[in-house]
Amino acid sequence: MSVSVSEFGSLKDGSKASLYTITNKNGMKAEITDFGANLVRLFVPDRNGKLDDIVLGFDDAEGYSVNPSYFGSTIGRNANRIGNAAFKLNGVEYKLEVNDNQNNLHSSFDNGFNKRLFNTEIGSGEKVTFSLFSKDGDQGFPGNLEMSVTYGLTDDNELVISYTGKSDKDTVFNPTNHSYFNLSGHASGSAMHCKLLLDCKELTPVVEGSIPTGEFMNIEGTPFDFTQFRVIEDRIDDKDELLEIGLGYDINYVIDKKEREYGRAAILMDERSGRSMTVYTDLPGVQFYAGNCIKTQKGKGGVTYKKRNAVCLETQFYPDAVNHPEFPQPILRAGEEFKSTTVYKFGVC
Repeated sequence: MSVSVSEFGSLKDGSKASLYTITNKNGMKAEITDFGANLVRLFVPDRNGKLDDIVLGFDDAEGYSVNPSYFGSTIGRNANRIGNAAFKLNGVEYKLEVNDNQNNLHSSFDNGFNKRLFNTEIGSGEKVTFSLFSKDGDQGFPGNLEMSVTYGLTDDNELVISYTGKSDKDTVFNPTNHSYFNLSGHASGSAMHCKLLLDCKELTPVVEGSIPTGEFMNIEGTPFDFTQFRVIEDRIDDKDELLEIGLGYDINYVIDKKEREYGRAAILMDERSGRSMTVYTDLPGVQFYAGNCIKTQKGKGGVTYKKRNAVCLETQFYPDAVNHPEFPQPILRAGEEFKSTTVYKFGVC
């Protein structure tokens, strides 16, 4: 197990970004930049042991300074949407950036955590921790927040992503990783042939703008039913109101476990390459996004990325949870410490 460091380009203010490469004994590699704590590359063996990079991204920091689709991004302070770009906490209303119709998405497009230079600490051979201070009022959220995200690899081919947070005021803290996975390789085109299983019997239905109604919907028999393995593209274009709102799959699923219990959320399987990815988390929800809005753009190695070339499985609190007291709450109380871990475990099928 080892960690190496290399240059990753310059930022607009002249500061330099670095790239941290973690390698396990099997040759699996994760490459993460301190600019935005973005996951840049993830080399995973196929059924024959051949390594391929399976995440979408860019070759340098300049690409991540734009990154319209949030490839590989650490999202903060709050992942997903907040309705009407506002919430109340302890009787005080906080207004956020309006950046997704009338709503807020991923806190800020230009000033999100994924576009900041993090402090870095290399751990015991197999981990890199990226830390950030977010001052009171940052992005419209209360409290001076100290947060970190740690990436690690295990010799069981697990990518482990752990978050911590501590604030001096009650605040919202709901980080996630926004990596786009194509188990055939980032340059292989559509990922819609993959099979998906979700450990979820319900989702949180939404209205136009993808804001939850506050209800829970049983998915049995619907196009959203992945309680058994099913090819993603089979029903992605069915006539269905929620599919029309999301332009395909883009919805939060309720994981079948206790609210902060650690457990399995999903399995993604690619029979072409033989790769499989199992997702474990201690968070209550997972946003399944089928890359419906990926704009045609140049990525790593000059590869052209297009609509539905990869999928996201973003572990999180539910969208707009702070405005829905019936949902598990993403509230970090003053002086308390937030801790959360999500694991992406790779194998063969």
